[in-house]
Amino acid sequence: MLSIEGINVYYGSIHAIRDVSLSVKEGEIVTIIGANGAGKTTVLKTIVGLLRSKTGRIVFKGEDISAASPASIVGKGIALVPEGRRVFPRQSVADNLLLGSYSRKDAHVAQDLERIYAMFPRLAERRRQLAGTLSGGEQQMLAIGRGLMSRPRLLLLDEPSMGLAPLLVRQIFATIEEINAAGTTILLVEQNAHMALSIAKRGYVLETGSVALAGSAESLAGNDDVRKAYLGE
Repeated sequence: MLSIEGINVYYGSIHAIRDVSLSVKEGEIVTIIGANGAGKTTVLKTIVGLLRSKTGRIVFKGEDISAASPASIVGKGIALVPEGRRVFPRQSVADNLLLGSYSRKDAHVAQDLERIYAMFPRLAERRRQLAGTLSGGEQQMLAIGRGLMSRPRLLLLDEPSMGLAPLLVRQIFATIEEINAAGTTILLVEQNAHMALSIAKRGYVLETGSVALAGSAESLAGNDDVRKAYLGE
């Protein structure tokens, strides 16, 4: 479904991403793990067109989207749930969700809105509440729901567990599995390597902008270097 082929991304003179290649097959959960500053978020921003690669290319469902605009990439079926949630604090929960469907012209937006409320009952209870008054966990639910309102084929999740209590982390990861089981492919960036590898099929370890390791989630979880560096063992 998604193929990233040798991309190189710069912030001015800083070479942030170095010859990164990775792939995501339809129906998979694939995770990218790594330390702060490894380049994980940069990869996601490049996929959705917020950053540009100087070399290499990004192919989605057989189409080169390397030069596509962010809006057109959403229309092609990719949605990003950004790090830090980035909800619109002075808009209601309902309006935040509807903003996720801005690119759609079909007649099923209301139906999908109810599907999100069924997935996240807390959002249904707070649909008229301002997003900025929600708890961190509720804002994360809202950010995921907003991403799903574009009906993506591929959902990019950037640090969905950040700042959440352990119980909420488990709930969010259970929801990610539910979303995947319903047919949405997922590329997950996550510092909580243990949780990420527990739900992913495959994974990549990013170190200082380069892919240091790649393989099945099981093999990465059993790798001594990964265990010491990212699993606290």
